[in-house]
Amino acid sequence: MPTTLLIILAATCIVSFMAFNNRRLVDDLILWPPAIERKREYYRLVTYGLLHADPMHLLFNMITLFFFGKQMEPVYNATLGMFGFALFYLGGLIVSILPTYLKNRRNTNYHSLGASGAVSAVLFGFILYAPWTRIWVLVVPVPAIIYAVLYVGYSIYMDQRGRDNINHSAHLWGAAYGVVFTVLANPPVLLHFLAALSRPGM
Repeated sequence: MPTTLLIILAATCIVSFMAFNNRRLVDDLILWPPAIERKREYYRLVTYGLLHADPMHLLFNMITLFFFGKQMEPVYNATLGMFGFALFYLGGLIVSILPTYLKNRRNTNYHSLGASGAVSAVLFGFILYAPWTRIWVLVVPVPAIIYAVLYVGYSIYMDQRGRDNINHSAHLWGAAYGVVFTVLANPPVLLHFLAALSRPGM
């Protein structure tokens, strides 16, 4: 029986590939704040995460989700039950995009798509458990905790600049959600994380 992670991966890939050549599908699922504000289409707070701008955007998110999600799904399921990871991921999609929605709820020109916020949540949840695990950034191995610091700093900088079409705010809120949710779900992980920081070789 497929795991929740595989179902999420399959659904995201299928919908994204269908939407690459179907503008109507994109319009129906993308985060467009006025559709939520005026028409109460709240499902868009989730379905935007099934869409991606292009195959590379989809590939990067799904590879990241696969490698870290397969580590974290058993963790959340063990703590919260068989649907723990599904609950965590769904919450990541919603929480990471809420500030964007509230900021742009009357902006008819704003759109957002992609699972990056929820993927960030999974990644940062993993970092709490294994902060010194090496993450490959292009061809350079970087300790997860160092990557996290660089990732947050870069996202804050780019969010303030606001000169590209990437929703850096969703990355930041997704990361924050991942940390808070994981600590609330399993409080001892915070002490584990702090102890692990003092042992870089572990």
